[in-house]
Amino acid sequence: MWTVLKYDKKYLTVLKNEFYKKLGKDCRFYQPKIKYNKYFNNKLIQKEIFLLGNYIFLFHDDLKNNKLLHSLKFTRGLKYFLEGHSYSQDELKTFISECNKSEDKNGYINKSFASLIFNKYYKFKSGPFVDRIFKLINLNKEFIDIMLGNIKTKIKYNRYIIEPA
Repeated sequence: MWTVLKYDKKYLTVLKNEFYKKLGKDCRFYQPKIKYNKYFNNKLIQKEIFLLGNYIFLFHDDLKNNKLLHSLKFTRGLKYFLEGHSYSQDELKTFISECNKSEDKNGYINKSFASLIFNKYYKFKSGPFVDRIFKLINLNKEFIDIMLGNIKTKIKYNRYIIEPA
């Protein structure tokens, strides 16, 4: 059974080790991540961000048991378990399988994972327009037409990482 938990970023390795001690080696963690390039002080730096922030998926067969979940609630580094995971197993499995399908050989999610919506605002996470907000006008296979302030332009979709603003 899959569950979603929120953790303290400083204690991720401690949290995983504690779960391995309590549940055994048959528990699995999944945390989708994206890799992108960012300019910092005129140097190109590769950065890695987690798609879900400080949320992580945990799989173990015994997570159906509420007593076990209650005993795991006080694990070091764990903030809380998301409620309703037992009712959302199909959605969790679908999301995780979609993430796995769009991963490259290094385990990073491809840029084509997220679907874009027209006339919505997005924010650049990489490239020369980092942290700039733009409006998506049109989407082709390779290019997207955007409105950046009063300027309408066309950029290559696969070159930049964008997120909803």
